Amino acid sequence: MSETLHRTTLYDEHVRLGAKMVPFAGDEMPVHYPAGVLAEHNWTRANAGLFDVSHMGQCSVVASDFDSACTAMEKIVPADLRSLVPGQQRYSQLLNEAGGILDDLMITRSAWKGLEGSFYVVVNAGRKLGDYAHLLSNLPDVVELKIWDSLSLLALQGPKAEGVLSALDSNARDIAFMHSARLSLGGIEAHVSRAGYTGEDGFEISMRSEEAAKVWNLLLTNDAVKPVGLGARDSLRLEAGLCLYGHDIDETTSPNEAGLLWSIAKKRRENGGFIGSTRVQNEIITGTKRMRVGIRPDGRAPAREGTIIQNAAGRAIGHITSGGFGPTVNGPVAMGYVETQYTDEGTPLLLLVRDKALPAKVVKLPFVPNQFKR
Repeated sequence: MSETLHRTTLYDEHVRLGAKMVPFAGDEMPVHYPAGVLAEHNWTRANAGLFDVSHMGQCSVVASDFDSACTAMEKIVPADLRSLVPGQQRYSQLLNEAGGILDDLMITRSAWKGLEGSFYVVVNAGRKLGDYAHLLSNLPDVVELKIWDSLSLLALQGPKAEGVLSALDSNARDIAFMHSARLSLGGIEAHVSRAGYTGEDGFEISMRSEEAAKVWNLLLTNDAVKPVGLGARDSLRLEAGLCLYGHDIDETTSPNEAGLLWSIAKKRRENGGFIGSTRVQNEIITGTKRMRVGIRPDGRAPAREGTIIQNAAGRAIGHITSGGFGPTVNGPVAMGYVETQYTDEGTPLLLLVRDKALPAKVVKLPFVPNQFKR
């Protein structure tokens, strides 16, 4: 039986613009527009790329006050939420009891009057139903989960994103990295956070779905903006060294192995008390058997997901989880897991590509320096 695909509110806009539509996480999404993935990637690095990310899950965790919301959520996620100021956003994960990653997500403390006990949460498209169930099963009865199926989400990414957005609302310039504000975009109220998935400066824009097409087309009237599909979104995030759920992280992977321990504050590492904390704390003491690393293959042949990684002697020591051509670095890039003793920068590796061992080396992530406005 064929999969029944959902369509975002902007489906007709994508088709009108000539997008190639593909199945992705249960939705029919644009992989690229007529210009192609390479052009869209390069445009985002130099200008401003506009992405429809409405397939992502948006929800709110709502309690009567901030303390109650923190108490509930800090039992579920390892992030330090109590130190958030109103409007501030933080990256974190949902973990299972064994310390594996169920999903990674963004959590924002509400800045709006009357919603002081609310966290706005964005989760991955392919995991959202499981995430909602996980939250519901672990939140106390006095804390409510509100699922916002009525909202759409856009991402405006690139060095010209600030100029584009501030031309519509000058307050955009004042939004700090990993913070949010309410903006008026062509008379439409939107929740805007300064964050993204490309390594570039940029914004994520949430609004009512019935107003999404107007905001989309309003942004496209600026000559600095072009639509960008999932293909360039993937190559951009890979160059930025960012994890893709189901590839670089999954239910078997701990935050420690994935190099995400930075997202868990020191006091939360020490005190624990969150689901999966036993593994996280034990691995801080004992170390891990494997770690995610950046890899640069020699030559021009890319190493795709699943490629076996060998040490210089030809013994298998891991596998590639994400790989492809990096347009900005003009060569192949990859990420994968290797035994911990092989994680030092410059360590020589062999990659089994079409049964041929090709030389590579461990490199520091990200492949392209991030341009976040801190």
